[in-house]
Amino acid sequence: MVIGLTGSFCSGKSYAASVFKSLGAKVLDADKIAHAALKKGTAEHGKIARTFGPEILNERGNIDRKALAGVVFNDKRALKKLEAIIHPGVVKHIKRAVKKARKNGVIVIDAPLLIEAGLQDLADKLVVVKASQKNQITRCIRKYGTNKEECLKRINSQIPLKMKIKMADFVIDNDGTRKGTKEQIMEIWRKVWR
Repeated sequence: MVIGLTGSFCSGKSYAASVFKSLGAKVLDADKIAHAALKKGTAEHGKIARTFGPEILNERGNIDRKALAGVVFNDKRALKKLEAIIHPGVVKHIKRAVKKARKNGVIVIDAPLLIEAGLQDLADKLVVVKASQKNQITRCIRKYGTNKEECLKRINSQIPLKMKIKMADFVIDNDGTRKGTKEQIMEIWRKVWR
């Protein structure tokens, strides 16, 4: 069983993934895979540095993710260029990992851009984590130390949550307590893993 886990920016996917993991699922974290691709020495690092210039590099030549975010979340074309560099490697890595692990129980693909990257076809079930925009902004400010405007740019750079919900097999409402969210996930687990 492969579960595609997605949602909008700061909707609570990471917490949901951690609950699935505690239940025995193997979690493939697309963000971690993408961050690994940004490391100095990778083909992606070189392409990103050439595409966006030295202003997105720190003094050691590593990609400054905050500087890169400042560029791509202010320019949709720049974001598309970055996705074109990062997505192919992430998709390839996830497809390989799913093929390798498919016989070993439940796999959760934790990917904020699951649908945008075309990975939903790998999933047997699509789970969308939703939260109110107010909660998303609050979590974004707390997690990234940014402002409301920057948070909204990141939220609006993704497919609207309403569209993702229409595609979902299951929706987790993450506006309540962690206990309530965990109970919803456990109910999904019971339904998919009988």
